[in-house]
Amino acid sequence: MSKASPLILDGGMGRELQRRGAPFRQPEWSALALTEAPEQVEAVHRAYIEAGAQVITSNSYAVVPFHIGDARFAAEGRKLAEAAGRLARHAADAGPQQVRVAGSLPPLFGSYRPDLFDAARAQDILAPLVAGLEPYVDLWLAETQSSIAEARAIRAGLPRDGRPFWLSFTLQDEDTDETPRLRSGESVTAAAEAAAELDVQVLLFNCSQPEVIGAAIDQARQTFERRGVKIDIGAYANAFPPQPKDAKANDGLDELREDLDPPGYLQWAADWRQRGASHIGGCCGIGPEHIELLACKLG
Repeated sequence: MSKASPLILDGGMGRELQRRGAPFRQPEWSALALTEAPEQVEAVHRAYIEAGAQVITSNSYAVVPFHIGDARFAAEGRKLAEAAGRLARHAADAGPQQVRVAGSLPPLFGSYRPDLFDAARAQDILAPLVAGLEPYVDLWLAETQSSIAEARAIRAGLPRDGRPFWLSFTLQDEDTDETPRLRSGESVTAAAEAAAELDVQVLLFNCSQPEVIGAAIDQARQTFERRGVKIDIGAYANAFPPQPKDAKANDGLDELREDLDPPGYLQWAADWRQRGASHIGGCCGIGPEHIELLACKLG
């Protein structure tokens, strides 16, 4: 029996902004365009919708002190998050098909660095993001999470407003062993167990090499089957080489892998679908041309 078509997600925002010539520099990353070229942000959203994305993600990933600094975040964090939500909503509502908007809730203290997580400060950073995005989003997406502790903190800070909660972990893709793990070293089994406790509707894996995602999907699926819970599984990989444990998201621009062109990425996505992934898109370096092929071949 053939599998149902997966829900197609969008791809990366920052690299696509850079590719289009939008204002883009470190450490602000994709947040810079929210004020200097908002029309470019909306254009990227529209490009993913035209490619076939059924869910687009707000450009709020870099709206944290780690990227824009403490002072600017305190002064403008909510305003920037609101702009990100509004631009995504406008693009979604103008599209030819129904498109949902996911409110991106990023790592609050920096990507790939579970050691930097500070529980005492988490809610102060999360609250302006949620307040700014809330009027515009259809679901909450805590993405690129490196540890279970931060995922729990984000869930605790969300309103119980009936909107779905999607949770996406980033995986170790350097010095791996036979057990798929988060960047914290925690197992995917433990992460899936936590997802079941946190009322997660979709558990995803993102911002990692595609090579490590298949085993994570298997582990999550087996965990949910063992518990008898129904939680969808998804994936959206990046096109980076392996990221070391001390990597920082704003150290510089990583080179992209040539083998992860649209046909190359499609092969990985098709494998994830066979393993049980029902939500598939792309992360850093995966653009509209990738999403168009996914929508065409997997849809």
